[in-house]
Amino acid sequence: MASRISNLFGIKYPIIQGGMIWCSGWELASAVSNAGGLGLIGAGSMSPEILQEQIKKTKAATNLPFGVNVPLLYPHTEEIMKIIIAEKVKVVFTSAGNPKTWTKTLQDNGIKVAHVVSNSKFAIKAEQADVDAIVAEGFEAGGHNGREETTTLTLIPDVRLQTTKPLIAAGGIATGKAMLASMVLGADAVQIGSRFVASKESSAHDNFKNAITQTTEGGTYLAFKKLVPVRLIKNDFCNQVITKEIEGADKEQLSELLGRGRAKLGMYDGDLQNGELEIGQIASIIDNVKSASDIINDIILEFKVAQQQITHTRFEV
Repeated sequence: MASRISNLFGIKYPIIQGGMIWCSGWELASAVSNAGGLGLIGAGSMSPEILQEQIKKTKAATNLPFGVNVPLLYPHTEEIMKIIIAEKVKVVFTSAGNPKTWTKTLQDNGIKVAHVVSNSKFAIKAEQADVDAIVAEGFEAGGHNGREETTTLTLIPDVRLQTTKPLIAAGGIATGKAMLASMVLGADAVQIGSRFVASKESSAHDNFKNAITQTTEGGTYLAFKKLVPVRLIKNDFCNQVITKEIEGADKEQLSELLGRGRAKLGMYDGDLQNGELEIGQIASIIDNVKSASDIINDIILEFKVAQQQITHTRFEV
């Protein structure tokens, strides 16, 4: 399926797997790449040593392109980038930081760089940093999110007006129809996180995967807007956060409540009440756990069917 993103990364389908912390190890990244998408290792929850091991395992499992997602706000970024360069990874997605910091260094080493933004202002900065592609992530997404609460439906055309770079839509996308809609709005590809968390190859705990399939409309909440916004499944911990925020808790109080290792406790260790369960709003339509290849095949089939339906449908105004 030809697109600027497919050509840029050398992949069959313009589908990028999100590099989610605690969920995106070598098994998921290689499975997505082998199925025709671009798999990403989520470096945010990995020490440099573990990341290097994950890269080596991914190389052994696929000879197709894959990448690494690096949230720039985490420690060890410099060491992580050195490992990525040394291991000759071909693609890096950066987020939660200044794209100018690493883009040129990575590109000078033959690495394609995409940067994640949540508004048009940051998209302009990413273009000025001369990234190879921009990911525009809407309010529906899980993980690190934008404070403006701009939805993907609004964000994609806004960003498209501000940049000529290849554009990847993210946030609330899990189906072929959503992929087609994103492309109609101006995206060249989609990045999908939540649907791949609920995959057989995801390194998320089975308790978390099953919780995703049970999440209904309105079952998530955008928390920690005073810190770094993340969307969470509503559980005991999330309800504590909601209460604190209603009471007007400041950054220090919220940081104390969050503590350390809360995301690992929920997503990787499977504590559904005390853990942080990051997921997007689209969890409400995810009702099963499938292999990454089946997920991609379903998306592509639905995309093609929807495309044909629109082509052959008469709309009277």
